[in-house]
Amino acid sequence: MSETSDRTNPFGPIHGRASFRTHFDRATFPEDGLSPDETYELLHTGLMLDGRETLNLASFVTTWMEPQAEALIHDSLRKNHIDHEEYPAASLVEEACVHMLGDLFNAPDPAKVVGVATIGSSEAIMLGLLAHKRAWKERRVAAGLPADRPNVVFGAETHVVWDKFANYFDVEMRKIPMKPDRFVLGADDVEAHVDENTIAVGAVLGTTHIGEADPIEEINDLLVRIKAEKGWDVPLHVDGASGAFVAPFAEPDLRWDFRLEQVASINASGHKYGLVYPGVGWLVFRDASKLPEDLVFSVNYLGGAQPTYTFNFSRGSAMIQAQMYNFLRLGRAGYTAIVETMLANARHLNEALEASGRFEILNPGLAEPVVTFRIKGDPGFDVYHLSSRLRENGWIVPAYSLPPDAEDVHLMRVVVRLDLSRQMVDMLLRDLDQAWDALAAEQPVQRVTTKPDVWTSPDKAAAHSKARTGLKR
Repeated sequence: MSETSDRTNPFGPIHGRASFRTHFDRATFPEDGLSPDETYELLHTGLMLDGRETLNLASFVTTWMEPQAEALIHDSLRKNHIDHEEYPAASLVEEACVHMLGDLFNAPDPAKVVGVATIGSSEAIMLGLLAHKRAWKERRVAAGLPADRPNVVFGAETHVVWDKFANYFDVEMRKIPMKPDRFVLGADDVEAHVDENTIAVGAVLGTTHIGEADPIEEINDLLVRIKAEKGWDVPLHVDGASGAFVAPFAEPDLRWDFRLEQVASINASGHKYGLVYPGVGWLVFRDASKLPEDLVFSVNYLGGAQPTYTFNFSRGSAMIQAQMYNFLRLGRAGYTAIVETMLANARHLNEALEASGRFEILNPGLAEPVVTFRIKGDPGFDVYHLSSRLRENGWIVPAYSLPPDAEDVHLMRVVVRLDLSRQMVDMLLRDLDQAWDALAAEQPVQRVTTKPDVWTSPDKAAAHSKARTGLKR
């Protein structure tokens, strides 16, 4: 049988075809096509090299949704969400989600909030801070004051997108370092960095590195006092990428949202504890006065004028529809039940690790279902050895060091999602104990300096994985 007929024979077994015994050049566009089943099987089996989603305890991103939600996602895949004129029902779902979030975040009038669905919290944060930069500039120009030296104040516990915003949009970055014994912002830290050129202060509800929350109410009170004493109306942007879908259900009386006077905007990741697959994020402003009108474009496109405030134009509608599915399917009661379960499992893990005497818990407050811990003393190995050993059983538990000035703190993090049951948590604890005992017996060779290995350092892990699959970096 010729190579060509072998490739195109619709009756031959898939695993007996040429594509399964020949190498294809990843740098060259193919001349001939394959059958649908053959193409699927090649890619499907190749993706088995990835870790299992449920065992990926490094990621906040949702890895399970109900079959009905997946069916709705499939129904919506063909819709370009930006085509409001052609898909008005889909666009109305986005608007409804924004107002529902305004209600969830205790806006003075949920009907008056404005906002937008984004690809994720990174886009939402950049759009929110861009609005605050423009509003600051307009106020300065109107008052006849210079507007050429904007700055933004935030802590080192924030996501890297805050650094990106300052870099991309020419804003001075006043980034407050961590401390060896404190991993969130303090209001006193913020006060020393705020001045008349501050476009916004950022506070995090559920930090990336530790999983704790900044003292948002204290920071708000500071900004209220500064406004009264100095006349600087500095808005507070709350980065609720993960925590904004936890706090309203776990601690409804906690004041972090629009109940606070200076909170002007909030971002949240629907694809984290909003329980939607990637990627969808949300940006919500207290009201229209917080979003300068000249940033919103009215586009005459495909038969109708439509307002747009996004970095992206075309995008899928599926995850926005999936977000509304969860809002309607779960409601406050359903989200509360799921959040309580995740927190209970995180608390169980927390308590078991602490009871072992081997670990120090870094976020005992559990602002979100995340457990961060470091090794006590020197057992003859480090968190990077432990992380790598857990990987042998399929668990992906990252190990890393904190930003300055806490870079000597090396820790591990477990993100508890809705598909991590108590049974699985107990299995993780058993595997962790066995890994500890094995490493204690082996006493692996210590590195000259403590540093991540190929599984726990993103740049090295990416290069390693690409080398395994034949991809060049």
